[in-house]
Amino acid sequence: MEFDHIHFYVENAIESRDWFREKLGFKAIASQTSQHTQKEIINRGKVYFALSSAITPESPVANFLSLHPPGVADVAFRVRDINSVVAKAAVNGAEILQPIQENLQGLKWAKISGWGDLTHTLIEKIDDAQILNSTSELSQDLVAIDHVVLNVAEDNLGSAFNWYHQILDFQPHQNFDIQTNKSSLRSLVMIHPEGGVKFPINEPTSTNSQIQEFLDANRGAGIQHIALRTENILGVVGELRSLGLPFLQVPETYYSSLQNKALSYLSETDWQKVQDCQILIDWQERIPGAMLLQIFTQPIFNEPTVFFEFIERKVVWVNGKKIETPGFGQGNFQALFEAIEREQMKRGSLGKN
Repeated sequence: MEFDHIHFYVENAIESRDWFREKLGFKAIASQTSQHTQKEIINRGKVYFALSSAITPESPVANFLSLHPPGVADVAFRVRDINSVVAKAAVNGAEILQPIQENLQGLKWAKISGWGDLTHTLIEKIDDAQILNSTSELSQDLVAIDHVVLNVAEDNLGSAFNWYHQILDFQPHQNFDIQTNKSSLRSLVMIHPEGGVKFPINEPTSTNSQIQEFLDANRGAGIQHIALRTENILGVVGELRSLGLPFLQVPETYYSSLQNKALSYLSETDWQKVQDCQILIDWQERIPGAMLLQIFTQPIFNEPTVFFEFIERKVVWVNGKKIETPGFGQGNFQALFEAIEREQMKRGSLGKN
């Protein structure tokens, strides 16, 4: 299984398309108009997004936006055998929202229900062809959707995991309990055994948790952030900052606490660039040389809901094998949590427990 694309439901697809072009360097590659919905398809490198807005009240976008603010409505996965995946999903309780369809080129797809109001389009993988891929000239600076994070209500993490385990065969991979003296959350990272799709789930464990703030603003469960993988995070982030994309701020104390360790992995020049770009850095202790470099944007909509992450997983060689840094770093997760807390304090939404 692999990520294929992310589908956003927005107020105005054309305005959102232009924002992605101006602030994130995406390209507009297709436009589709039905009787009730306007859809814009964009890409950067190997990352594809669809942006849809309602033309008439009959549009599914109109219904979604009556329940939630703009955000992610569908996470699309590429699968090897769509017939077996859809059959298993149906047997285990997923609603088949769109039965398997096939176009003249032999591409097959279907849509099933996900957690809450989220849906999942399933696309059968054929020679690495994507349903949204209509261009052959790809910028390689964004190489994949690395992971997508789902926020659910308190005490729903176990139920949400069981859903995705039964419906799509996701397996548990990592657990995190993140807290400060102000708030806390719990997270379970799911991973698919075929292809390695990573799909973390967060739940709040305090009433003023940033996850609860998301749930309140989103009016229910939903996608909190999408991580986009690059092999050149310093170059990509430098470009995006020049385009005016706002990122979460990192305090200087974060870097001073890591300097001695960082300089055993990075040159002084690269370490200075990491600080200048305000990128988080973490290590996988069990794999010598394995590093995670991550940075997070401010929310992209008016509400404190969806944001983006950019991540570089450094490649290392272990026993003659090329290994990409796996998993998620506890240190970066804690730093992200604290950075979002600082934004909560600015909004006045982080009161006493």
